[in-house]
Amino acid sequence: MDFSLSAEQKQIRDMVAEFTDEEIKPRADEIDETDEFPQDLVDEMAELGLMGMPFPEEYGGAGLDYHSYAIGLEEISRGSGGLGTVVAAHTSLAGNMLYEFGDEDQKQEYLTPLNRGEDVGAFALSEAGAGSDVPAMDTTAEYDADAGEYVVDGSKLWISNGSVADTVTLFAKTDPEAGNKGISSFVVRPEEDDGFHVEGTEDKLGDKGCPTAELRFDGMRIPEDRLLGEEGRGFVHALKTLNGGRITIAARSIGIARAALEDALEYSQDREQFDQPISEFQTIQHKLADMDTKVQAAKMLMHRAADRKIRGEDYIKQAAQAKLYASEVSREVANEGIQIHGGYGYTKDFPAERYYRDSKLNEIYEGTSEVLRNTIANELLD
Repeated sequence: MDFSLSAEQKQIRDMVAEFTDEEIKPRADEIDETDEFPQDLVDEMAELGLMGMPFPEEYGGAGLDYHSYAIGLEEISRGSGGLGTVVAAHTSLAGNMLYEFGDEDQKQEYLTPLNRGEDVGAFALSEAGAGSDVPAMDTTAEYDADAGEYVVDGSKLWISNGSVADTVTLFAKTDPEAGNKGISSFVVRPEEDDGFHVEGTEDKLGDKGCPTAELRFDGMRIPEDRLLGEEGRGFVHALKTLNGGRITIAARSIGIARAALEDALEYSQDREQFDQPISEFQTIQHKLADMDTKVQAAKMLMHRAADRKIRGEDYIKQAAQAKLYASEVSREVANEGIQIHGGYGYTKDFPAERYYRDSKLNEIYEGTSEVLRNTIANELLD
């Protein structure tokens, strides 16, 4: 087992870390305050090749391995949790749907502009009554043979990037009586497809800068060549895509935890009580030691899952474990960061409270902690 980074991986880490320190971190409080989508930062990331990191160059991607992608996303999330979600939803979900299940024409037409950062992607799966229970979705896509189109009716909720997306991968029932085998997936172009409506965006606890939208479809017609793969394969597409996405939510979690740890470490060395820096107190040292140990353990789980994905091995359990552990570590480390800051940590004068708010989402989206424990147990008992 080789735990060292390759020269290319180090180069990616250093490049994204520099961009984060110089461009993202100075804007993080502003993004959190205004909750506006930072289009200019997305454009800058596109110029650096960060909007299509794990995809081949022939489709406009950067051709990086999944370790490098996870490292890059970790660094982006260290600067802004919201921007980390923007990239993860765009790449791991929308982009990966097209790469894994799109045909050659679909990849060229829709994946390439996503990877170049010319378009922004979203993944529309969840509904008000169908979060963890995907087959309970109500959105339908009825095929109109005369027109060669699907007619979509329904709505989606909690869609990251939903209000700013140029390309949306959508899940709908083409056979409502067939359960999960009746779900299909499609490519939707909001600017082209009449009947696509953004109902609004959520006012969230954290994850600011990434608009989380409610979408509605009223008789929306989409051409039959926008079907991804075959009818009835959408549920399988969703599970496979979310499995890979869990590695990058682990990366987002680790990035936020690192930010909380780094700020707490610096603050503990600057803050004096009883005529000495609080970092000299053993209680604070133990907190810092535990925080760093948890972050390092989460990194190992993330890279183990990434390694199995790269090798083409089954990684369902490993991705679930990485996401589960890293997301809970993120919240725990952010919580200790506030504690080390004391009263200041509970104010918006320091980013410690933002890390805590941003970290909580990791335990909810792309598989709640409860669902992931079920997944892990099922893999153990299979």
